[in-house]
Amino acid sequence: MSRFDQIYRKVALTIAGNSAVERLLSEQGKGLAGRFVAGDTPAQAIEAIHKLARSGILHNMDLLGEFVSDPASANANADAVLQMLNEMHAAGIRPYNSIKLSALGQGQQVNGHDLGESNARRIVARAKEFGGFINLDMEDHTRVDITLATFRRLAEEFGHAHVGTVLQSYLYRSEEDLRSLEDLRPNLRIVKGAYLEPATVAMQNKPDIDAAYRRLVYEHLKAGHYCNVATHDHHIIYDVMHFALAYGIPKSQFEFQMLYGVREDFQKELAAQGYTVRSYIPYGTEWYGYYSRRIAERPQNVMFVLRGLL
Repeated sequence: MSRFDQIYRKVALTIAGNSAVERLLSEQGKGLAGRFVAGDTPAQAIEAIHKLARSGILHNMDLLGEFVSDPASANANADAVLQMLNEMHAAGIRPYNSIKLSALGQGQQVNGHDLGESNARRIVARAKEFGGFINLDMEDHTRVDITLATFRRLAEEFGHAHVGTVLQSYLYRSEEDLRSLEDLRPNLRIVKGAYLEPATVAMQNKPDIDAAYRRLVYEHLKAGHYCNVATHDHHIIYDVMHFALAYGIPKSQFEFQMLYGVREDFQKELAAQGYTVRSYIPYGTEWYGYYSRRIAERPQNVMFVLRGLL
């Protein structure tokens, strides 16, 4: 990214972490978050699923919330995800959901077990019962090791058809992590990364991040594994299309994933061309952290917020 984009991103995420700014946006910005968040309830989220399905776009549901510090909240979050799986199944929808292990008690020990992993196991088991899939979201760099270890155990138990995880191209370690997971034949979601990470662990320049992104996707596809190409960058999307054609990789081996409310026309265009397109659909009341990262991604999003507030 340019020097301006680097400064903008750092400032935006720093400001978003200010308690006064959080109070202001939490009080006045919820309506604006509707651009990126499907609603507060499972019913509203399911309505969004049906709307996208009419355009040939699939879903990836995400109950908002992260970094809880007590077991009761973690278990409540897990129960809420299980409720969503039940309601999706009842509505005739194959569950495909993302979960954040930090919202499920990751790092908290209960009866000698990591609570985040125990709750994730309950969720993946229910999803498998319904023929569904659970993606373990990746968070900041301090949680990569524990998340990948949890993924390995769940993938060995439930199989790659029912659980996957995420690699972030801006982390220097991600190519090594990709190879370490090779034996699992993993279903991976490749993203650039949305957290404010130090230069000691993460690339800071867009050309480097983009090049690393392509390497991760290409290596994963060439190995014959399923790849979720999660980006709005049309240059990368077109490059992946050409790469797949050049290497004879079928459309059934990858999909494009984008965020709910972002580049919707482009999502519909790709779906119309016969590509699998999946929209990452957040829902729930804990929208502030997710929303602030969307603001930090593009300067244009700040103008959207300011117009709404004024």
